[in-house]
Amino acid sequence: MVRFRTGSPNFPPGIRILLILNGLIYLAQKLLPDMTGWDVTEWGALHHWSSPLFKPHQIITHMFMHDPQNFGHILFNMFALWMFGSILENYWGTKRFLNFYIICGIGAAVVQVLMIPYEAARFAHASYVPEAWPQVIQAYTEQYSMIGASGAIMGVMAAFAYLFPNTELFIFLIPVPVKAKYVIPVYVLIDLFGGFGRQTGDNIGHFAHLGGALVGIIIVIIMNRTNRRNFY
Repeated sequence: MVRFRTGSPNFPPGIRILLILNGLIYLAQKLLPDMTGWDVTEWGALHHWSSPLFKPHQIITHMFMHDPQNFGHILFNMFALWMFGSILENYWGTKRFLNFYIICGIGAAVVQVLMIPYEAARFAHASYVPEAWPQVIQAYTEQYSMIGASGAIMGVMAAFAYLFPNTELFIFLIPVPVKAKYVIPVYVLIDLFGGFGRQTGDNIGHFAHLGGALVGIIIVIIMNRTNRRNFY
């Protein structure tokens, strides 16, 4: 969907690790349920802390999971990770980039979990009579699950737009290049509208995207002010 005008970045080691890890886990999601009966997706997906399905490891594992029935989900995420993340890793170094990526993913998870009751309430109010709202909200919250690297990748994209604002990108169906400082904020606005403007759920973790972008931009601003070359 997006490509650089000046050419394609390479594959630094951190990006290779993330691409391979996501690919292997995607294969496990598709194959292991039939081979072993183990539902890898349910085990690794992020649930609300009030759900009996919640486990602490899900704060990390959810960002390496993708919809096993939708190859486009992992394909687009990994493309965006490679395109924007390669530049950041080459600029920061591998350890710094991987730390940043994981922190953005955790931030996305925390924001999304905090907003699950809000989404549950909106869903209940839009679809059910008032007498059923408490039961619907409880069921929605307990059954909710989230997978995907999008939150962490939104952090990467936000950092890229901050550090390289005038980089020109080609966007699908737009015949002229658009600078990153204009493209990435549009994605954020779409998630703001998707999170607060829609009446019912659309199966997209908009608040995770917003959380990842927020954490990413905060980290990169702090790093820029202190001129730190590493954080561990």
